[in-house]
Amino acid sequence: MQAGAVQAGALQSGAAQKQTVPSLTLRGRAKASRRQLMLTAAAELFAQHGFSRVSIEDLGAAAGVSGPAVYRHFSGKQAVLGALLVGVSDDLLQGGSAVVAQAADGQAALCGLIRFHVDFALANRDVIRVQDRDLDSLAADDKAAVRTLQRSYIDVWVKLLGRLQPGTATAILRLKVQATFGLINSTPHSARSQHGGVCGETARPVLEAMALAGLLARA
Repeated sequence: MQAGAVQAGALQSGAAQKQTVPSLTLRGRAKASRRQLMLTAAAELFAQHGFSRVSIEDLGAAAGVSGPAVYRHFSGKQAVLGALLVGVSDDLLQGGSAVVAQAADGQAALCGLIRFHVDFALANRDVIRVQDRDLDSLAADDKAAVRTLQRSYIDVWVKLLGRLQPGTATAILRLKVQATFGLINSTPHSARSQHGGVCGETARPVLEAMALAGLLARA
């Protein structure tokens, strides 16, 4: 009887865990979703108005929550900016590294990296504008983290290009990569359907072809 009671208790405990774990997971997902919603809203507001002209109340309103609710996810407006820019820099490094690791050869890896970065630029126009304009508004630790991640991402490209162009000076390879980023990242300002610009899908093959030609050009 005692063993049976223990077994029954264990079964009840397991059933209780099965009931509580999914709800905790759902709460965690909801929290992550709200956090991401705030970051997306922040990118748009910072891009439109500049970091200094956006308030916590503005961020909350854009994300559909009260201003004070933002503090449940971030310590302040500067922390929002940090999470936005550090997060996207880490995504670029991880994504770019995965592209190279999974490619069949160097040429395929280079084409994959170009497509990856063009996809990023077309999908994150607001973030690119924010980084160009408001990087200096980051806290010192976040700014250092962004710089470190950016250098590592550039190194992924430089090392790959060095394999394809042996004997080329590292400084030249780095210059090519940074110039390519400048070309692709100009998308937020040029690839627009209004004001005489073009849509992203029209710009994509142009940017990819120009980037590949520039990277493979001999100095």
